[in-house]
Amino acid sequence: MIASADDRPMPALSEVAKTGALMAAVIVHNLIYPLSTWGGVWPALFYGFYAGMFWAGIWALTADRAMRFLATLTSLAVFAAGIVNSYSPSSAAALAVYLTSIAHHLVILIVLTRYTFTRREVFTEVILAATALYLILGSIFAAIYGLIFWFDPSAFTSATGGEVGWQQLLYYSYVTLTTLGYGDVLPVGHVAQSMAAFEAIAGTLYTVLLLSRLVGMHTPGSA
Repeated sequence: MIASADDRPMPALSEVAKTGALMAAVIVHNLIYPLSTWGGVWPALFYGFYAGMFWAGIWALTADRAMRFLATLTSLAVFAAGIVNSYSPSSAAALAVYLTSIAHHLVILIVLTRYTFTRREVFTEVILAATALYLILGSIFAAIYGLIFWFDPSAFTSATGGEVGWQQLLYYSYVTLTTLGYGDVLPVGHVAQSMAAFEAIAGTLYTVLLLSRLVGMHTPGSA
């Protein structure tokens, strides 16, 4: 049943603030990731922000102790791995960054999926959480691409002949998720190509499923 404009409660400011802050933090993260290559204190600031934004988002959006524990554990792990890889880079440190990043993302994805798809009415905080979830899908695929690239350095290539690092893979992930396909970073290996195809499909299906869910939440008699 649809609540009328007069009967429907206003979105709780705290919930809107929480989900809005998380969405904004993800956008900022995607803008400042070049800091990780600048040297000095900048990589530490970047990884501190990266580790902290998901930790804060999880603690704000759920009271589940298991999720909060996993958030704390993965946040500390990804920060430590990022610092080591930035100041004492090695193959093992890079692998640690990719693995901890995937785990770090999975926790926030679980929390946001529950938050978005278990609501019965569409409010501002649901839209903000769904947007954050979409953005985070792009960054977890970047970590997965990094893991593939670690095992197979020829899995990705640059059309310009430049070096491919995780920063370029983050850019490539969002280009793929949104199906822009600029073609300047290319998946070469079979695993990389299949994962890129899966991401493009996932990005499209997510918008379809989300729109269907939002429409269903406005349909009389919907669950």
